[in-house]
Amino acid sequence: MFHKVAESQTLLINNQSKNMERQNKKVIKFGFGQSPFLPPNYIIDELQNSADRKEYSSVQGILELRENISDFHRKYNGLETNPEDIVVAPGSKILLYNTLKSFISADVLIPAPAWVSYAPQAELIGHNVILLKTSFDERWRITTDIIEEAIKNKKNKATVLILNYPGNPDGLTYSQQELKNIAETARKHDIYIISDEIYGLLNHIKAHDSIAKYYPEKTITTTGISKWCGAGGWRLGIALLSKGISDEFKKAFIGIGSETYSCAPIPVQMAAKIAYGYYGDAMNYLNWQIDILKEIGNYCYNELTDANVKLCKPEGGFYLFPDFSNYIGKLHANNIYTSNEMCEQLLKDTGVVLLPAVAFGFEKEYFAARLAYVDFENPTMNTNFNLSSDAPKVVEGIQLIKSWLKGL
Repeated sequence: MFHKVAESQTLLINNQSKNMERQNKKVIKFGFGQSPFLPPNYIIDELQNSADRKEYSSVQGILELRENISDFHRKYNGLETNPEDIVVAPGSKILLYNTLKSFISADVLIPAPAWVSYAPQAELIGHNVILLKTSFDERWRITTDIIEEAIKNKKNKATVLILNYPGNPDGLTYSQQELKNIAETARKHDIYIISDEIYGLLNHIKAHDSIAKYYPEKTITTTGISKWCGAGGWRLGIALLSKGISDEFKKAFIGIGSETYSCAPIPVQMAAKIAYGYYGDAMNYLNWQIDILKEIGNYCYNELTDANVKLCKPEGGFYLFPDFSNYIGKLHANNIYTSNEMCEQLLKDTGVVLLPAVAFGFEKEYFAARLAYVDFENPTMNTNFNLSSDAPKVVEGIQLIKSWLKGL
């Protein structure tokens, strides 16, 4: 009678971590990817000043906000999107869902590892999910060959590929040439692309390329303020429809929005208007964040690879996807046979929370997990960041993982 839908693994692990803290148990929260940075004060002030704004906006959002978003991305990464082709909503999660819902039936190509909600959303709608298997040796990147092989199993006329870069859970991005190759294959097979670029502004090289530039025919780009602006709970997501997206799709997409979320909260839209409207200030804020995240990510990478953990160096966002397969013999000797069991035992023994690979599209026996290196307090801007004193739980957590592995 009812859909069988498990609770989102990321939200579930966050609740479990909070429960442990309430029980006064030590917990190092590497399981939930919430930015520790606060939005700048001038953005918080605008939210407060707009608290009395209680009216509805259009489904697409306040025009001035969409104009600022358009200008921002034109300056930042050369995306040319007109304000009338931008949609603002309460979070990018509902925009991803509504994008998929706009198709009556589709084959949805999802590279694994993948964010935990892509496949459940597609399955809820009734689409055919095709996981694209990647590997550590290929840096968890999809290739044209992988796409070509996957579409041999197509069941529907429409095909949608979901890309996420820099990625959750892997912290990696795509090169310009890789994006061009994927775009060429999508064009050849008339594939729609949902390009989830929610971590794009946190690219560690302080620049981000979008596949929408190379495939403007059928790319829907999603982003928002939850990651780069540290405002996840404010719920403000953005979809940029590239110039080739048909009026038929746009009408369906906006229509679904009108029947689901109506509009994003006006005070949050006003704050976001300021966030996207002061480009120079946003760049200063972003560069400060990136310097800190890059330092922490590289520390985690160096320490874990020193412990013989297979790992790709992080390129954006705040995630790592450590592969513990070098320890398979020792894990089996300790009666640990799945990534769930591995993470449960690690939590029991050390208080360190990781999210197992099975949540990201892998077989349960594959020994990998996601590590979100954000368990530190909001640093103070314009002061020197010190890893040991400003992110002590990150340092402690990584050392506990190393000691645990050594003791297996």
